[in-house]
Amino acid sequence: MGEVKIINDPVFGFIKIPQGILYGIVEHPLFQRLNRINQLGLASVVYPGARHTRFQHSLGAFHLMSEAILNLQQKGNFIFDSEAEAVQAAILMHDIGHGPFSHVLENTLISGISHEEISLMMMEEINRSMNGQLNLAISIFKGEYPKNFLHQLISSQLDMDRLDYLRRDSFYTGVTEGNIGSARIIKMLNVVDDSLVVEQKGIYSLENYLTTRRLMYWQVYLHRTCVAYEKVLVNMLNRAKWLIRNGQQVFASPALLYFLENDIDAKWFASHPEALQYYSELDDSDIWSAMKAWKHHSDKILATLATDMLDRHIFKVEVLEDKPTPERLDELKHTIAEKMDIAYEDAHYLMSLNTIQKDMYNVDDDKIQILYKNGEIRDISEASELLNVQLLSKKIRKYYLCYQRFEEK
Repeated sequence: MGEVKIINDPVFGFIKIPQGILYGIVEHPLFQRLNRINQLGLASVVYPGARHTRFQHSLGAFHLMSEAILNLQQKGNFIFDSEAEAVQAAILMHDIGHGPFSHVLENTLISGISHEEISLMMMEEINRSMNGQLNLAISIFKGEYPKNFLHQLISSQLDMDRLDYLRRDSFYTGVTEGNIGSARIIKMLNVVDDSLVVEQKGIYSLENYLTTRRLMYWQVYLHRTCVAYEKVLVNMLNRAKWLIRNGQQVFASPALLYFLENDIDAKWFASHPEALQYYSELDDSDIWSAMKAWKHHSDKILATLATDMLDRHIFKVEVLEDKPTPERLDELKHTIAEKMDIAYEDAHYLMSLNTIQKDMYNVDDDKIQILYKNGEIRDISEASELLNVQLLSKKIRKYYLCYQRFEEK
């Protein structure tokens, strides 16, 4: 066995990374950039411990992938060493295209292109620097490789990405109900007809996993305060974009300025080679440093939003079952304009209406299959006696009305 690098991870203990292609990815500047991007965006506003990074998550997902491959091999599933290395490389790089604050800014600084598509562009970039050694990894990541179960380990209802982030996010937020039995689930994995299945003994761990995922979404990822804080950030950046495009001076790092000045979408990335370079220089620190300058900007709206961000003065939020009426929104805009002494047409920067919708298990999408001892395979929705899969797969819709708080006099 070749030399390995050992990283001490607070969630899984010692993670071993072999020298060569895999450690080469970890050392690459595009991967190191993930050290400067928080895994949970602004969730630390509610859970102060939630300051772990995309870098840590990627290493954790790599560790779980290594465990899964070893387990599948021990059960007689033939996986070449080159395939094992390639799927490990793919999971290492699966989140490499995330921007600042993770998902929050995907439709603000960029639009019409997902972080997965940018991840693929960055993988191609790393592949060029490694003389094509990642061709197989990229093929598996894209789902083009004949062994479909390898792609499922990276992207499915039960992939190593989800198994790590649920466990890791639970650990760092302190939401102990979110702790899943990832080791048990991995031990129960097998392959039938080129698809991942979970052996019958793992059904209780799966029930916990699906229930936990629902809890973590509503208690952490879609927590009303986190969503409200994110809207302050989004509106602040949209105001900065408007000011710049109307001829005003707004401080920003070169990378951030590039995305504030231009409408960046998939076509722009395809026709402007410098876009990926600027994107790769962008991380959380660009936004925080800009806020510190914007707090003192002459524009009242930008200064207010930057101050809100820095001083944790979060938008007030109402979670509603029904969409607020146009009259209610109009009244709110008038109140904001009056109290802030700004134009009515600018009041939308200090409020936000969002539809939050999430289903925890899609029976029509990517199923979780249970393998019985007699060889029968059934979907978890049929196999589970405990889960109310109709409830889990129900699309829950809530309206989050967020708006600037005003001190009571």
